[in-house]
Amino acid sequence: MKINIKNFQHFPFHLVDPSPWPILLSFSLLNLTIGAVLYMHGFNNGGIILTIGFLVTVLGMILWFRDVIVEGTYLGHHTKQVKNGLMIGIILFIISEIFAFLSIFWAFFHSSLSPAIEIGGSWPPLGITPLDPFAIPLLNTFLLLSSGAFVTYGHHALIAGNRKAAIDGVFLTIVLAILFTALQYFEYSEAGFTMSDGVYGSAFYASTGLHGLITIDPINLKIKNPSALSGVSIFNLSYF
Repeated sequence: MKINIKNFQHFPFHLVDPSPWPILLSFSLLNLTIGAVLYMHGFNNGGIILTIGFLVTVLGMILWFRDVIVEGTYLGHHTKQVKNGLMIGIILFIISEIFAFLSIFWAFFHSSLSPAIEIGGSWPPLGITPLDPFAIPLLNTFLLLSSGAFVTYGHHALIAGNRKAAIDGVFLTIVLAILFTALQYFEYSEAGFTMSDGVYGSAFYASTGLHGLITIDPINLKIKNPSALSGVSIFNLSYF
């Protein structure tokens, strides 16, 4: 049998094929951002543009994740070196999130521990009615702790080779994350202040909004590739 050496690559890394999904997601995210800004400022059709951007973004993610699953399973492109690269990418992402939260908490404590005269010399600032921390925030904390427990259960089940238990753990985690997001939306709709209400509103929405995004992001990894559960466990630790 004659073997053509050109049919084999001499390195363990995966050179991805040309794909339309990155450029599609780039434009859909741009559309999503523009739609969000228009909607928040009360422009006509801002909600429609926001909805279209969101739907196209979700569609692009599904198609891209489908290709990644095929590459990592049926085609076997995810070698040990590729998986190490993915894990390093997750760790670097978590480090970036840590410093993002550090900047937000720095702004919060800088303003709350020594309130400036511009906000009335008090914290919360004058005219701001804070949310009850023992209502939705406490419930969401319980949901996050529960989701972390379930995804850890699914991770260990995957290591043990129990596919059904791994799927159940991930499914319950997704359900809890969706419930968390819905409650976060309800909390935003009931809040008596907005992001434009000084440093208090900015710190509140920046911290809880980023926190919500970090809660949603690991769901993408769970749906994309079950082998990424080890990385998802780190994600859960990060948003705790």
